[in-house]
Amino acid sequence: MYAIVEIAGQQFKVSKDLKVYVHRLANEEGSKVSFDKVLLVDDNGNITLGAPAIEGASVEAKVLQHLKGDKVIVFKKKRRKGYKKRNGHRQSLTQIVIEGISATGAKKAAPKKAVVEADATDVAEEAQKAKKAPKAKKEDTQD
Repeated sequence: MYAIVEIAGQQFKVSKDLKVYVHRLANEEGSKVSFDKVLLVDDNGNITLGAPAIEGASVEAKVLQHLKGDKVIVFKKKRRKGYKKRNGHRQSLTQIVIEGISATGAKKAAPKKAVVEADATDVAEEAQKAKKAPKAKKEDTQD
């Protein structure tokens, strides 16, 4: 069972006992948090799709720790001008572990209808009609 959930403006594919790094959350370490914006739930082939979110579905998680991501160096240069700027950035992250996915109150998606293929005779008849139809002539005008 997995779900696609929106956490802090980003979408993640999550399943039970999965550790995920997300943008910094305001919750304290060790606290539980619930995300209600569940976009899709797959329960062993039974897909439930929200428009845009599934009503009544939620994902429960526990905050493990707050940390900083890897350093990203931002370097700007304009050649032949003597312009160089070096800057760095470290993103603040929160590590969470998914404890459960609940899809209570969710409506199941309607199964797709089978597409009926056209018979070979129908295709042949349409091709014959297309050949018999008069084609528009191009008028050749020269000045």
